[in-house]
Amino acid sequence: MPSSKAERYLRHIIESAQAIFHYTEGMEFAQFEEDRKTYDAVERCLQRITEAVIRLGDQAEELMPGQPWQRIRGFGNRLRHNYDSIEEDRLFEIVRNDLPALCAQAQAALEKSLEGENREQP
Repeated sequence: MPSSKAERYLRHIIESAQAIFHYTEGMEFAQFEEDRKTYDAVERCLQRITEAVIRLGDQAEELMPGQPWQRIRGFGNRLRHNYDSIEEDRLFEIVRNDLPALCAQAQAALEKSLEGENREQP
């Protein structure tokens, strides 16, 4: 069962992903590319997600197996240190193709954790 810290980081992943989905709902790439506020918000939320993954450490693989954890952490480093090399189309691709599965796995891991807590309480 994950610790309360792990649950907190799972929530950060979920909340940031849901914010991204809200910000980009109905957007095509051309709109995303032109809307600097949305781009910046998405970039910042992705940075939070990668930081939560870093803080989960080895628990990330235990809680959400099969994700490319090294690539996710590496992308976080690029967001923090090489932000000027991130291409808009790659960011949009991550949002559309990779983020939904990560968010769903984080949600399932959090629900499983909360179910375990409820079973342990008298």
